[in-house]
Amino acid sequence: MDAVTYPEEAVADFVVDRLIPLRILADDKLAGEFKIKWTPALITLDENGEEHQRSVGFLKPEEFIAEFLLAIGKVHFETGNHEQAIKNFQEVLSKHKRSKAAPESVYLEGVALYKHTKQPSHLKDAYEKLIAEYPESEWADRAAPYRLIG
Repeated sequence: MDAVTYPEEAVADFVVDRLIPLRILADDKLAGEFKIKWTPALITLDENGEEHQRSVGFLKPEEFIAEFLLAIGKVHFETGNHEQAIKNFQEVLSKHKRSKAAPESVYLEGVALYKHTKQPSHLKDAYEKLIAEYPESEWADRAAPYRLIG
């Protein structure tokens, strides 16, 4: 990641603007506390130190940004800030539509919209978008029950 991803200007700007990075060496005591078994291990924590996303292995620059937009959205989603979560998921979809993070963003955007509005149609919309744009994704499978919503 040091040779390819981090030097990329868009990644560096994203890290400075949106993250508080902390590098832990594999033999550091904190590596054990965070259960790091392989590097790179990229862990997204909230302000209380609770883990919300973990990615292990190399990420290309464009995947790095999409992955962390999704992770930031998950922090907001899981802490009840659905409006901000929706914005993060939509940013993944508008700027990184072909990323590996996109299908999960569609799914979570639908769930966050449902939780925010209490309108079940958002769940069905997410399913339909997943079937149309990411039919082979695990997220299309997970959303399959939403097709039954009237």
